[in-house]
Amino acid sequence: MVRIIGSIAITMLGLLFITFIIGRVMPVDPVLSIVGESASKETYDAAYKAIGLDKPLIVQFATYIWDVITGDFGVSLLNARPVADDIKRVFPATLELATLGTLIGVFVGVPLGVIAAVKRGSWIDQIARVLALVGYSMPIFWLGLVSLLIFYGILGWVGGPGRVGIFYVDIVPEVTGMILVDSLLDRNWDVFRDALSHIILPALLLGYYSLAYISRMTRSFMLEQLSSEYITTARVKGLSERAVIWRHALGNIKVQLITVIALSYAGLLEGSVLTEIIFAWPGIGSYITTALLSADMNAVMGGTVVVGLVFVCLNIFSDLLYKYFDPRAK
Repeated sequence: MVRIIGSIAITMLGLLFITFIIGRVMPVDPVLSIVGESASKETYDAAYKAIGLDKPLIVQFATYIWDVITGDFGVSLLNARPVADDIKRVFPATLELATLGTLIGVFVGVPLGVIAAVKRGSWIDQIARVLALVGYSMPIFWLGLVSLLIFYGILGWVGGPGRVGIFYVDIVPEVTGMILVDSLLDRNWDVFRDALSHIILPALLLGYYSLAYISRMTRSFMLEQLSSEYITTARVKGLSERAVIWRHALGNIKVQLITVIALSYAGLLEGSVLTEIIFAWPGIGSYITTALLSADMNAVMGGTVVVGLVFVCLNIFSDLLYKYFDPRAK
């Protein structure tokens, strides 16, 4: 436990150092962003001292660390609200979207990878490999726009951009910030159906990219296991093919799959920026992008720290799962 806590502390300290340096070397004057370019020199100097830029860098860095520990990311220059409040508002939207996308990727990608490995060289294997290749190479912004045009604009099968229709905004009380969960807790089935119609298309897109990665890695892991001697021994002993594949071979790659799924999940949490922009999804990816384009460095740095913390937490969770599934790691 001490080793884990130490690893977390060192990782977060490195992340904070990087974000602090980026905030200082960016060609953006935070003082001008606050007072405006037409402010007098006296006003500029007063703001310069008020935000602590007159202090040594080491003191500024120590202050920055303490502010982050206490949950203070500063105030957004765009809306004059605390960045921490903005992150609490937008992060659940990304968490909901990425979680649903990852579930799609796992429940489709793992069986697809297993079957592709078992049926190596067959038409199923070829289809799985093509799907993975397309998933890696297809630009998500193009696929998102085309999907939105076809399934929303032409066919009308799904909801449009945003999390819910305009008539359902702020209908259910916010408990978790995830609209599907909150509408279920409130038992408001109209809002749930509307929210599901809005999230299903972007979730399927993210799920497809997650599926491409997970199925490819699962296939690779399974091919290695199926050529192992213990699999041959299990078959010689008369075990059914189902037991050999799904219990022994798949069971032996659980630890490797944990890493793959954790990386996929973290990638969706951090890398769903284009999807959120295309579908007007109010998540942390679009929030950081908007802040970056507007030179709102407090929001950019706060969002970056939160995303980095998510990566660290997922790595810790993966380590704990390693110890549970693999006795050798204990």
